[in-house]
Amino acid sequence: MALDASIKEQLQQYLQLLEGEVVIKVSASTDATSIEMMELLQEVSSMAPLIRIETATLPRTPSFQVGERITFAGIPLGHEFTSFVLALLQVSGRKPKIDDKVVDQIKEVRGHFEFVTYISLSCHNCPDVVQALNTMSVLNPHISHTMVDGAVFKEEVESQNIMAVPAVMLNGEMFASGRQSVEEILAKMGSQADVSDINGKEFDVLVIGGGPAGASAAIYATRKGIKTGLVAERFGGQVMDTMGIENLIGTPYTEGPKLVANFEEHVKHYPVEIMNLQRAKSIRRNELIEVDLESGATVKSKTVIIATGARWKNLGIPGEAEFKNKGVAYCPHCDGPLFKGKHVAVVGGGNSGVEAAIDLAGIVGHVTLLEFMPELKADDVLQKRLYSLANVTVLKNVQTKEITGDAKVNGMSYIERDTGLEKHIALEGVFIQIGLVPNTDWLADNVERTRFGEIVVDGHNQTNVPGIFAAGDCTNTPYKQIVISIGSGATAALGAFDYLIRH
Repeated sequence: MALDASIKEQLQQYLQLLEGEVVIKVSASTDATSIEMMELLQEVSSMAPLIRIETATLPRTPSFQVGERITFAGIPLGHEFTSFVLALLQVSGRKPKIDDKVVDQIKEVRGHFEFVTYISLSCHNCPDVVQALNTMSVLNPHISHTMVDGAVFKEEVESQNIMAVPAVMLNGEMFASGRQSVEEILAKMGSQADVSDINGKEFDVLVIGGGPAGASAAIYATRKGIKTGLVAERFGGQVMDTMGIENLIGTPYTEGPKLVANFEEHVKHYPVEIMNLQRAKSIRRNELIEVDLESGATVKSKTVIIATGARWKNLGIPGEAEFKNKGVAYCPHCDGPLFKGKHVAVVGGGNSGVEAAIDLAGIVGHVTLLEFMPELKADDVLQKRLYSLANVTVLKNVQTKEITGDAKVNGMSYIERDTGLEKHIALEGVFIQIGLVPNTDWLADNVERTRFGEIVVDGHNQTNVPGIFAAGDCTNTPYKQIVISIGSGATAALGAFDYLIRH
């Protein structure tokens, strides 16, 4: 296969950064995927004298091994092309771009850890996991990792009952699903980071959350010259699950993971103390505002900006929890390819639901969209596109009752709200897109919230507690949009700064 000219030019620049010889061991046959894989590897090796290709017999064909402990089963294109390039660089001896403390934590791991990650090339969350495990494999001889493209190894995926990606197996057993950072993987392996260096730290402004509102708040606060800290489980929040973003003013088109990377890079441009992989557990006001973290540390600040965002709302019907990752999914971009040619449902008639149905219609056999209200709520342009698709059925004014199945989803029951009749559809997957619920449960009664759990804020984004501000999707702002969250974070930071001046 021939690489696109622009990609080839970028690749050439990266390959110049190779620091030592890289041996790629290839297991190929005469099938189309093997041929395409060999063409890619030969083209890459022709661009870099330090890359040498050898034939080998590996557990999966087609596949290739970079160095001794990183394997790609399938062709790492699409979102995984970067994973391939980084593997080449790191195996050649180039230092990974992660914190030295995390590097030490990886190197200290002992035991036998054979990871396998099932991915789809359209999944924007999968590269995070693949790259994390590849990096760990480079740094620690006790760890190895294989990326498996589910579209190439369909029988293996079905035999393992993989219905959501990324899905990570460790030594033959299910280990984790969904996006994972290096720190999260280490924590699951039992390697805990030392939090003594953050316990008791004091700030002028402490931002809780790493989404658009949190990033904006941190940037605006630190630019005022005040000591700023940021606590986050991970950067991005719901934006990481958003692909096409076309309404961010000044940016005609971008994708969630790319935008999140820009947020993180921008924050790190300033002296913001970032405390990653930390989840807030409780908050109280004493002489300073104290925030307890689930890791056991307590952080203090003169002001706090809560920007914890929101998460996907659940239907709350029988079968939803039981069949999560067994046919029940929330990300059409990640998991859609696993349902190729099958009949799936999308629940939700807003922009997210209709966009999901449109995207899935290009992959699956048939999509049934179910909406509780008499009419869809999505933008008119999206509705027109939806109704133009021949393999989509739209059911309005219906109430979902139950997701059915045995080992995995086999259907859904719903009630027609105007007639009261109960009906059942045979399905193999259900994608739930019914909106968001704020991540504010941890606040208990310490901060005023609406009955929906949203934090009540004033025009300066201050809560009912002096010195505590809030921003973004976790607040009672009427519209949940990236651009609004960015502005909300800036408002909260400026409000916190004014508060500090007055107090």
